[in-house]
Amino acid sequence: MGVTSVRLNPEVEAPLKSLAQRLDRSKNYLINQAIKEFVARQAMEDSRWEDTLKALASIKKGKVIDESEVVSWLRSWGTDSESTPPSV
Repeated sequence: MGVTSVRLNPEVEAPLKSLAQRLDRSKNYLINQAIKEFVARQAMEDSRWEDTLKALASIKKGKVIDESEVVSWLRSWGTDSESTPPSV
């Protein structure tokens, strides 16, 4: 396990201390949880950005589906004659 020093601003330190006491957890635990969630969120954002770049490249190649096909497919949801998703 690595050790890293963190300097907290007073406006972060005070609520962190209060929260740690209220939750009966250490400040270390709360800081680790916050960093873990931040890193996971950043990874998700990176993944979404990659998906966006792939989608834009696909559009540039002309791989698009007409809006009316998508709307028709969506309108079939939940009906007895639900259609298959449109494809390129």
